[in-house]
Amino acid sequence: MKKLEHLSEIYKLYDTYIIDLWGVMHNGIKLNPGAVEVIENLDKKNKRIVFLSNAPRPCKGVIEFLRKMKMDEKFLKNVLTSGEAAIDSLKKNKFGVNFFHLGPERDKPLFEGLEKNKTTIEKCDFILCTGLFDKNQDLNFYKNLFKGNTSKKLICTNPDLIVHKGNEVEYCAGKIAEIYNSLGGEVVYFGKPHKEVYDLILKEKEKNLIIGDNLNTDIRGANNLLLDSLFITNGVHRSEFKTEEDLTELLKKHKVKTNFFQKNLCW
Repeated sequence: MKKLEHLSEIYKLYDTYIIDLWGVMHNGIKLNPGAVEVIENLDKKNKRIVFLSNAPRPCKGVIEFLRKMKMDEKFLKNVLTSGEAAIDSLKKNKFGVNFFHLGPERDKPLFEGLEKNKTTIEKCDFILCTGLFDKNQDLNFYKNLFKGNTSKKLICTNPDLIVHKGNEVEYCAGKIAEIYNSLGGEVVYFGKPHKEVYDLILKEKEKNLIIGDNLNTDIRGANNLLLDSLFITNGVHRSEFKTEEDLTELLKKHKVKTNFFQKNLCW
């Protein structure tokens, strides 16, 4: 594991850069200027850039979100979300027909055209989890909600446990899935670190670098596929370590390895 001062030190080693969005390119409120400089330089050097996000919504919603943050249009061509990866399975009724949507109203575009199949948790074939109903909700609410309903599969469209929106911590769908699994329920995940989402991106004979701030999704995904990775430390895990020695222990704790680490993505 090498501390990287500048991505420019290693850019020649890779053809494709698979980059996380929240925690790397932006903090949920504004773009990271240093990260923007990175993609501008990679683009100039004809590197392929793919944004891979564990967002529980179609790609077009995330693209519009990035557009509002003033990301250059040329970088919005290669965006893939965990929600987009889940849509095909939903349309093919892979888990049944009727579902209970567990998540905020803003995630409704995920099941656009399938609204008639939405029902109660008691009557559903499966639970479609895109997040919490309310970001301030007590997690015990979900333990009570799941009582007597753990025989159904829970489809998790965002395996992340938390994100930082500015300085605030918010739970993601992965946290709800974790609770469901602890109660004995079966969870099906779409998104990082699971191989299927990478199959939609990777090309043969290309050397890839995965860049992300989440050890359990970005870096584990890289490890699962035997790909190189760059861990951004000022993200999800920023409060879990102080020194480089602490970081080594944190990686051991999560049972992952990374090739490089950098506080914030910068050129």
